[in-house]
Amino acid sequence: MSFSPLVRELMESLRVLPGVGQKSAQRMALHLLERNRSGGQRLARALEMSLEQVGHCRRCRSLSEDELCPLCLDERRDNSQLCVVQGPQDIFAIEQTGYRGRYFVLRGLLSPLDGLGPEAIGIPQLLERIGNEGYAEVILATNPTVEGEATAHYIAQSLQGGNTLVSRLAHGMPLGGELDSVDGGTLTHALAGRRAMDLS
Repeated sequence: MSFSPLVRELMESLRVLPGVGQKSAQRMALHLLERNRSGGQRLARALEMSLEQVGHCRRCRSLSEDELCPLCLDERRDNSQLCVVQGPQDIFAIEQTGYRGRYFVLRGLLSPLDGLGPEAIGIPQLLERIGNEGYAEVILATNPTVEGEATAHYIAQSLQGGNTLVSRLAHGMPLGGELDSVDGGTLTHALAGRRAMDLS
């Protein structure tokens, strides 16, 4: 079926979203045009306003319309802990755990092949913030990928010799998982990170 130029442009525009292929984009575009034009207008307004008004928090570098985001303005949070994450989406995941410390968003991981060095992802700003604010613990919560591990290792080395405890999220067996269905890398991390059982 041949679509008009505007419909084709809408479909192509929707494909910029992660995980949206040609069929999904076509289905979304036709849904908005045929069944939910008011929803499409609301989406267009929200997208336009967000792209114009949402920037980055001056302190943690997460997404925010204001100079400081709500988490950085929250005085009830624990100022002794700083959790370092790759992107704003990781803050949402960590918040589900009940963590109440502060955050720093790298906005990427070290990847020399992609031209992403320490400056490109904000490591100098991170080290400056740690030096200025004197956290008791820095939690490295990057993903357990090659780039995530390299980034965590680089940051840990940069903080070596200071008074700050540098910790890394534990890797290993998922809760409810079975040994025969876990990949070798995860099992290796689980075995290396084993700890004594607390029987008290």
